[in-house]
Amino acid sequence: MSIQAEKTLTGVTVIIPSLDPDTRLAGVVQSLKEEGFDDILLVDDGSKPENKAFFPTGDGITLLVHEVNRGKGAALKTALRYILQNRPDSRGAVTCDGDGQHLAKDARRVCEDMLQNGTYSLGVRDFSLPDVPKKSRIGNRASAAALALVSGVSLRDTQTGLRAIPPSLLAPMAEVSGDRFEYETNVLLELKNMKAAYSQVTIETVYLDENKGTHYRPFADSIRIASLLLKYIGSSLAAFAADIVFFSLFNHLFALGILVSTVLARVISSLINFALNRSMVFKSHASLWKSALKYYALAVPVMLVSAFGVKGICALFQLDPASFAVTLIKILVDTVLFLINFRLQKYWIFREKKSK
Repeated sequence: MSIQAEKTLTGVTVIIPSLDPDTRLAGVVQSLKEEGFDDILLVDDGSKPENKAFFPTGDGITLLVHEVNRGKGAALKTALRYILQNRPDSRGAVTCDGDGQHLAKDARRVCEDMLQNGTYSLGVRDFSLPDVPKKSRIGNRASAAALALVSGVSLRDTQTGLRAIPPSLLAPMAEVSGDRFEYETNVLLELKNMKAAYSQVTIETVYLDENKGTHYRPFADSIRIASLLLKYIGSSLAAFAADIVFFSLFNHLFALGILVSTVLARVISSLINFALNRSMVFKSHASLWKSALKYYALAVPVMLVSAFGVKGICALFQLDPASFAVTLIKILVDTVLFLINFRLQKYWIFREKKSK
């Protein structure tokens, strides 16, 4: 490694959170130093006494300690806050695992990508390789599909822990919610919310013991990623139930007629839907009146597109309006509109401006 090459990594901190490390951690730190990293920040996340001796010491190594286990997300945020307080001229940070799954040469490549392009850089693995464990391949596909559906972010590897964070994102990343493995997923969603640029660098795929020690749970973690969409579905179902209940009350109990009952029920159910989406689904603090105006400005076109879309398709294929096929078309059209509506509500109606 030349002196010129080493200087390119000066000012970049490598963060390694670790719980109950073994002899591999010292090897990882040494390989990172040999690659040119001179600032290694280790976080002992509540390790057992017998494992604490495996944390290496020496020049360029700083050790932060959690007295009890708080989770990977909490450990990463502790390190980020330390950098913000103690590295005023930081050029960024690289997060890396301490078990050898991330090679030092790949950490350098991800870091250089961040330094050159100013992006949040992710080291992504190739899951199409034949030696990739089935659990990891299925887990990545499931989480990638869920992430793309919820946020529109398309990544080849949603599970990667090898990431390079530019200086401009150190503070925002220190405030992302989640203390355990969900933190890294929440970061990906936050990148979309912030409209932050990100890049992907292909890295070598390394699995230890067939990845038996992974904490990744394909089904549970994909559900966690899609939790926002599930809340949105729940809010919509609640509004639908309210619409039916109030329609029945107005039409049968007060005999107001179908048209009046439909309008009144729809107004009440839409208010319920708006309130739930604002307070519980998207947890928005944007202007109430502006959000409400946008919400109803969207609701009317969606209703018209639904009605005329179904009618147009029926006319195109010359379908009998009373046939069951029309109902299927209605379901298909409304499902597409439902997903579009979700994205528009998340990124337009209830989107909050980020403070600079």
